[in-house]
Amino acid sequence: MTWDTTTIILVVLIVAGLAIIILGLIAQRKAKAPKPERKLGEDGSPYVASQERPYMAPPIPAPAPVPAPEPEPAPGKGVPDEIATATTDVAGEVLGVDVERPAGPADDLRQLKGVGPKFVARLNELGITRFDQLAGLNANEAAHLDERMGPFTGRLARDRVIEQADLLARGDVETFEERFGKLGG
Repeated sequence: MTWDTTTIILVVLIVAGLAIIILGLIAQRKAKAPKPERKLGEDGSPYVASQERPYMAPPIPAPAPVPAPEPEPAPGKGVPDEIATATTDVAGEVLGVDVERPAGPADDLRQLKGVGPKFVARLNELGITRFDQLAGLNANEAAHLDERMGPFTGRLARDRVIEQADLLARGDVETFEERFGKLGG
């Protein structure tokens, strides 16, 4: 269908006519709407509500509720303990070891050559309790652990602790004894 000039003018006139009719109906409704009655007081002045009833102040808002004091943390559940737990969790992720749930009972890390009770205590503080945790460390993780060893820094590499732990984690006592000497002796 092609639109010629006459058809376009006809459509525009129809739309304009409809718009005028709709606007007229809207104006008519507004004209019929009841206007609020203006009351006048006894003296002819505009009505004021206070002439009939006393002024009432707006209600005073209730005071904001006071928060209840936080209960004292149970022993072992305070902020320092939470920080320690978070640090342990992060250390476990960084070092790639499961600090919270080792895969079994703790190993006797003193079986490693060059590792004594204080060295073991420091490893345990850092969440290391098993041979397989040490054996699973990559070079970056081992370097990060070594930095945190305090007075034992450098001993992981010098005493080949990770290599020893790897052999003991696999149960290869024979190779361990060939390289590092008799186990437990």
